[in-house]
Amino acid sequence: MKHAFVLVIGLALLALGAQGAIRLLVDHDNSGLLSWMPGGFGVRLSCYVVAAAAGIALAAWGARRSKQTGSAR
Repeated sequence: MKHAFVLVIGLALLALGAQGAIRLLVDHDNSGLLSWMPGGFGVRLSCYVVAAAAGIALAAWGARRSKQTGSAR
């Protein structure tokens, strides 16, 4: 169950990071969730990319561990 939770959190991070990065690339003034963050376009884009990468890593780890323990069906 713990691994499924990590998988879901990873997928949510991936979705938020990817859609935020795409939104920022299309419209540089629309920062989304990171509008409070100082630093401008480059910093915000980097944060969205890091969130997406962390989401991929968490989702992959959760899926792999879930399959190893046999809780994924």
